[in-house]
Amino acid sequence: MIFVLRMIAVAIFAVVMFVFGCAYCLLSPRNPKHVCTFGRLFSKMSRVFGIKLEIRIPEGAEEVGPSVYVANHQNNYDLFTISGAVMPRTVTVGKKSLAWMPLFGQLYWLSGNILIDRANRSKAVGTIGQVVEKIKERNVSVWMFPEGTRSRGRGLLPFKTGAFHAAISAKVPVVPIVCSSTEHVRLNRWDNGVVIVEIMPPVSTEGLTKEDVRELSQRCRDIMESKLNALNEEAARRSAK
Repeated sequence: MIFVLRMIAVAIFAVVMFVFGCAYCLLSPRNPKHVCTFGRLFSKMSRVFGIKLEIRIPEGAEEVGPSVYVANHQNNYDLFTISGAVMPRTVTVGKKSLAWMPLFGQLYWLSGNILIDRANRSKAVGTIGQVVEKIKERNVSVWMFPEGTRSRGRGLLPFKTGAFHAAISAKVPVVPIVCSSTEHVRLNRWDNGVVIVEIMPPVSTEGLTKEDVRELSQRCRDIMESKLNALNEEAARRSAK
């Protein structure tokens, strides 16, 4: 019964958000401010899933300027948890095919996110260049998942280097964002405990070159893995009370 109620609530929310969201975005299409607006609205749905969501945004986080945000990617619950940490003028990078998904694709494109062609290898080679160009051209930050796929309870997976190439090329900092585990969330359970999302201090790329990409990637991964372990312990302790 709980599962059915949640699915009905999600369906209603999705239709309302996608239809009225597209209409709202048409007033200023492709404006990067929309991604933050909708990200934070989607995170409100965490309550429907029985999640007590805590977003930790440090003082001055909105004044960092253009950055490359890197976050851990777990499962579909990311849409309702870590999305609440999207900073103003931050866009995500998605596959070009997303634009053709009914309702979601149109909202994704209209809200200003970057679409790239990953299927065409000759175009994919220039993916990082496209991202760097958008950061400079539109004065935006970019949100990327360096694991490249959902971890699904396997911890923090190895990082791909694309996000770090982009940060060094654009001469902007890397800002790690970590969300505690959501593997315990069950749709047929009222209380799914505490989930914590934390934005961490920026990691400077000043003076770095492409030869430093792997070192930067590993440094950020180590920082995020340590934080993930700490957040998991805290969330589990608080959920058990």
